[in-house]
This record gives sequence, structure tokens and C-alpha cells, in this order.
Amino acid sequence: MDNYTIVRQEHLNHYGFLFGGAMLKWVDEFAWLVASRDFPGCPLVTVAMDRISFSQPVANGAILRFRILPVKQGDTSIQYSVNVFADEPGASQEKEVFSTTITFVHIDRSGRKHSLPRQSVLRSQQTV
Repeated sequence: MDNYTIVRQEHLNHYGFLFGGAMLKWVDEFAWLVASRDFPGCPLVTVAMDRISFSQPVANGAILRFRILPVKQGDTSIQYSVNVFADEPGASQEKEVFSTTITFVHIDRSGRKHSLPRQSVLRSQQTV
């Protein structure tokens, strides 16, 4: 599933490029939205982001595309790959600027891990 946002002045660091913390917030939020749609009615919390890679600086005005796909489901967790592409003002094509893998865990009302229902999200979304 793809999500989009635009980089604005308030998202920039003191060097004039996208602040990494803003990117991490969007990644967590957008991936959680995808996971929540994949597992409706299942409370999910973020437990990990692995292999975080900021590969290119991102300019003000860039349109970011967040490509979020499920990669692995465990008994209580679901893992998604997140790749972010920037379409910067004046550019002829977008470039990959960020990647990570994020893991969510299904919790019960007490905050304890709880089994996720078995879904076919891995197969159905990777063909999108």
C-alpha cells in the first residue's frame, strides 16, 4: 500500500533538509495504518524498526511516497518493509531516500502479546 506526504518548512533540520525524526514518525504512523487495515479489530503496537537507512537528503517541497508491504507474520507479530521515495521539485523522476523494516505486535487489553489471526496479507499485498 502506498501513502503520500509533502515535505514542508517545519519538517526541515538546521541544514535545510528533512529531519530524520519527521521521517521516522511518518514511517511509524503510515505502517501502523496499513497493519491496522490488514488486521481490523486487533490492537497493534510498534516494537521494532530494523535496518534504518537514510540514503539521500530530502529537499523542502518533495512529495514522499511510502511503499509499505508485509514481509513476515509470526504468531503475535507482523513485519512490514517500508521504502520511501522522493519526488523533488524540478526532478524528472523519484529517488529512493529511506528504507526500514518495522514490526508490530498484537496486544490484549492488559498490554500482553496476543495471537494474530492468520491472514493472507503476505500473498495478497505483494502482488499489488
